[in-house]
Amino acid sequence: MSKDDPIESALEAVGRLRHAASPDEVEAELRKYLGNRSNLVVSKAAKIAGELNASTLTPQLVAAFERLMKDPAKLDKRCAALVEIVAALYALDYREPEVYLRGLHHVQMEPSFGKPVDAAAALRGISAQGLLRTRYPLALQEVLPVLLDPEPPARLGAVRAFGTNGGDAGLLLLRFKLLTGDAEPEVLGECFSALLAADGGLAFVTRFIDGEAVETAEAAIWGLGESRLPAAFEVLKEKWERTTDRDLRKVLAAAMAASRLPDAIEFLCSQLREAGLATANDVLTALAPYAASATTTDSVRAAIEDRGQRSLIESFHQQFRNP
Repeated sequence: MSKDDPIESALEAVGRLRHAASPDEVEAELRKYLGNRSNLVVSKAAKIAGELNASTLTPQLVAAFERLMKDPAKLDKRCAALVEIVAALYALDYREPEVYLRGLHHVQMEPSFGKPVDAAAALRGISAQGLLRTRYPLALQEVLPVLLDPEPPARLGAVRAFGTNGGDAGLLLLRFKLLTGDAEPEVLGECFSALLAADGGLAFVTRFIDGEAVETAEAAIWGLGESRLPAAFEVLKEKWERTTDRDLRKVLAAAMAASRLPDAIEFLCSQLREAGLATANDVLTALAPYAASATTTDSVRAAIEDRGQRSLIESFHQQFRNP
């Protein structure tokens, strides 16, 4: 697009509203842009409305949704605006079910280089989250089929919906989802994370780290690490001590590092001091993403220097430079 293009000009103007001084001015401008003919402009305006918690714009967001849904394939390519509108309504704690119900059932097949793609998958996912926050009496029943949606972004949204707003019934459905499986590791990981955030989830998730399905086991390991639960670290440590497979140990090391728990960092540093060179290098790589933490970097440096192995010292300086 050229700089004179009205859509590009509008997008730049909407972007500047994030830094405008007057809330009244911002909301007045966003109200105007939510009625723009360009779905890209509407998308950006809706996103900023959600970010700025502009609850007074709720009627305009709903109106924009209804306008675009009259002919979404023509008016909103790739569902760019519809997704951001529903995400903004969710962020603004909008509790009326009609918008979410329509979004939940929307399918929008669009041409691509291969087979047509469903552009509305993310819309179904965020609509699932919104619907379970309403008092709609059949919300659980409406969202349940989305756990089996053919598109991963929709399934991911349903998992988040059940984990965040589904109560005990939602968590039970996530357990069932894990027992039946999913081809997408991110969906599995979201299930594990939701259960680990709830009481009694640790024992259930732990069962999966020894399963034959490698992707499921790895997703469970990552979930345990990212939960940052001290008890989850103990599970990972015990698994490490009875694991000889190097690839799985890499995942375990990365998960323990992701927990950023002091005990986990201390354990990994003990491996830097004492484990074989290949394992020590894998542990160093697992810790490198957290080089911005001075405490972690100091602990790793001390462990590497205690070991005194030149190749490991060189690798440390390469991976931990300029964090």
